[in-house]
Amino acid sequence: MFRLVLMVAVLMGSLWATAVEKKVPVLCYHRFGPEVADSMMIKTSAFAEQMEWLKTHGYTVIPLDTATKYLRGEVKSIPAKSVVITVDDGHKSVYSDMAPLVKKYKVPVTLFVYPSAISNAAYAMNWEQLRELETTKLFRVESHTYWHPNFKKEKKKLSPEEYSKFVDKQLGGAKKKLEERMGHEIKYLAWVFGIYDDGLLVDAKKSGYAAAFTIDRQHASSCDNAMALGRYMVVSKHDIKAFEGMVNGREDRLPPSKKEVVKY
Repeated sequence: MFRLVLMVAVLMGSLWATAVEKKVPVLCYHRFGPEVADSMMIKTSAFAEQMEWLKTHGYTVIPLDTATKYLRGEVKSIPAKSVVITVDDGHKSVYSDMAPLVKKYKVPVTLFVYPSAISNAAYAMNWEQLRELETTKLFRVESHTYWHPNFKKEKKKLSPEEYSKFVDKQLGGAKKKLEERMGHEIKYLAWVFGIYDDGLLVDAKKSGYAAAFTIDRQHASSCDNAMALGRYMVVSKHDIKAFEGMVNGREDRLPPSKKEVVKY
């Protein structure tokens, strides 16, 4: 009888262990500079302070790919205090202002870019700069749709057939274009303006993405839909205390009604 009880306990413990939720904080940045020019810009000195805080407090910045595989169970373990850094839009300041600090602290960074802007928009990097950043082995380019649309507005003004083609261009078209330009598989997507719905989640998976990320201000979790994993948008108003709350899970543990609202 004792052996039977023990076997059941071991089995239940094993099942519980496999069901334990895994979480990783994923940070989202946009622009960098010596001074704050707008709410979405982070001072380079503030970013350096954040990287120093992570180092001092024993955090390890891991690649987005590693974190995602961990959440899916493909990677068995990661450092206990892991964090991921991502940057949206492909602004020039990533190359001029952020990259030197990334190299100094040797932290991996995922760049979510939309190909229509690269080598075209005045504010954006060019393809050569993106490829140069990737040669450092610290940066990795992923998808942020084709031209940064507002899916809600497009869905209202387009017919169902037109909208379907539009979504295919933004998701599948962006993936294909980035793969052609960067010479490697594009696996991940960041939802523009944090906008997504059930249909778009299905479309992202059909387009071949392994995971997609929101700005829902919560840790990316193994219990969530892989096409709607959380991130924290870091903006100019966030001091080091607010940054700490994102990384250590304090903000994640707050009820949705009490979480900070950050407008894109």
